[in-house]
Amino acid sequence: MNQESDITTEEKILISASKVFTEKGFSGTRTRDIAEEAGINLALLNYYFRSKEKLFEQVMKVKIILLFGKIIPIVINEKTTLEEKIDLVSERYFEILSKNPNLPLFILSEIQKKPSNITSLIAVDKLMKTSVLVKQIQEKKPALHPFHFIINFLSMTAFPFIGKPVLKHFNILNDEEFQKFVEERKTLVPVWIKMILNS
Repeated sequence: MNQESDITTEEKILISASKVFTEKGFSGTRTRDIAEEAGINLALLNYYFRSKEKLFEQVMKVKIILLFGKIIPIVINEKTTLEEKIDLVSERYFEILSKNPNLPLFILSEIQKKPSNITSLIAVDKLMKTSVLVKQIQEKKPALHPFHFIINFLSMTAFPFIGKPVLKHFNILNDEEFQKFVEERKTLVPVWIKMILNS
């Protein structure tokens, strides 16, 4: 059975839109580009998604959920220790980003250019201020603002993927070397974060 025939037209449009938006960004993408990528005519694309904005919102929704969906259950889990959360979040985050290396750069650049209503998808403010993870950091290190911990963790995990085009452009790391580098960081980042908390 042909796997491609199992996908609906709407799914095919979303997959194509995700690819084109990631490559060209919102402003550089035309609906015609997405229709061509999906192998359909423009009228059919417009039938399903009316406008580029609506299609972009759907793509952003999928990408935001992809980025945070597997992390949130760990962050709000009351049964795991802070150290266990660090290990689990690091493992999941590197796993997600290794499969979707363009994800953090796409989300950051597009939110900056065209603010999207992420709060309707994920309560980021609540997550950053009142989650179990934040409470555990405050208990462990009352003098340390939890955001230092969170920003350090995010930058240690996401920045290599954001900086990958630069590393590749200047021949600093090829794809194979980058993958090895990421595997090393997956082990090192939790160690570094625990060191910050225990210092």
